Amino acid sequence: MSEKTPGRGSSTPTPLAGGRLNGLDHLRAFAITYVVLNHYGTLFPHPSWVEGLGSFGWSGVDLFFTLSGYLMGGQLMRRLAQGQRVRARAFYLNRFFRIIPAYWFTVAIYFTVPPAREFPLIPPLWKFLTFTQNLGFNPELGHAFSHAWSLCVEEHFYLFLPVFLASLGSGKLHGRRWSVSSVIFILVGGMVLRAVIWWKCVDHAYFPSWYEQIYCPTYDRLDGLLVGVSAAAFQIYVPTQWQSLTRRWPLLLAGSGFFLFAGYLLSTDRTSLVFTVIGFPTIATGYGLLLVAALSPGCFLHRTRLAVTNRVALWSYSLYLIHKVVVHVVQSECGQTGLDQSSTRVFVISIVVSLFAAWIMYRLLERPFLVLRDALLGGRPLQADHKNNSKGGLHERQMHRHAGQRDEMIHNVDGGE
Repeated sequence: MSEKTPGRGSSTPTPLAGGRLNGLDHLRAFAITYVVLNHYGTLFPHPSWVEGLGSFGWSGVDLFFTLSGYLMGGQLMRRLAQGQRVRARAFYLNRFFRIIPAYWFTVAIYFTVPPAREFPLIPPLWKFLTFTQNLGFNPELGHAFSHAWSLCVEEHFYLFLPVFLASLGSGKLHGRRWSVSSVIFILVGGMVLRAVIWWKCVDHAYFPSWYEQIYCPTYDRLDGLLVGVSAAAFQIYVPTQWQSLTRRWPLLLAGSGFFLFAGYLLSTDRTSLVFTVIGFPTIATGYGLLLVAALSPGCFLHRTRLAVTNRVALWSYSLYLIHKVVVHVVQSECGQTGLDQSSTRVFVISIVVSLFAAWIMYRLLERPFLVLRDALLGGRPLQADHKNNSKGGLHERQMHRHAGQRDEMIHNVDGGE
């Protein structure tokens, strides 16, 4: 069931109850669905139609990165734009209570219940505890819980983001110029770095080498995060131009489709030099344009609320963490009862049980720690000390509530294996 929310003709998105925004929930639900389809179609017995539908689903992680960059960058830059300091301690505590409890629970399952693993081999425990599993990761030497690589990328991003943004100043003109220069430098630097690694380090006759050297390391996967941070900076520092841009949401959607289709075509040979260098920024640009369109007050993505995407978005982090374990267990049990593991029936059962497990994790694990987090941080994890009265300030305060309350986007979601 859907309903329309107010917003047409306004430059200010109207959030859902609890501070959620329709457009971001749709994108989050799409990203996790796309990734789960990709994993199901590449790692498990599956109906033939699943593989085709989820063939580009590995890119869902890039959408998650873009959303995380936008939401986390926006939280911090909003303070800088008001001339305030970045509250690094509050930011780190926020991230800890949002991510670590459910993550540690999943790690515990993988290491205490080996039969639940989707693959027998797994990297050493210390790599998961230190968020270094994505560095030097070879799928052939330990494939279980491989999707934790993107969590590592985001944790590294969260670690350095407050320091990086604080170093750029309080958001005055010279600070914005430095910000633009820094983003361009990192994006171009990432392209050059991937090209050098591709030439010098990748064994082109051995796909896991590309996966290890290019796909997983943090320094190779900053494109989506930077696009998201750039979108937040544009919204905060030049609100008039932002409002003008969001009124052109049909063009934004068309541009998003163009870049994503280009990324899809490039990805038909993912280990090639061309895709390695420009494929990731092309896809990140496509998802960045989609993000801005979803925030546009007149866009149907913002104006339409769907209960199903709201729920899936809310459970997306737990679903991301646990879905491989659940699918593996369900398929094993179905196989023992004589059901065809590659059937649509088993696929539906696997997805339903995965959603149920994610709901349980959210209710019993995620939500209690979110309540504890808000209690420790005074109920306003990263909120500014005074109201933002600049142009577009209402939009920014609403976005801040969305990012700081029931949280944002999570992540992580891999795809690609």
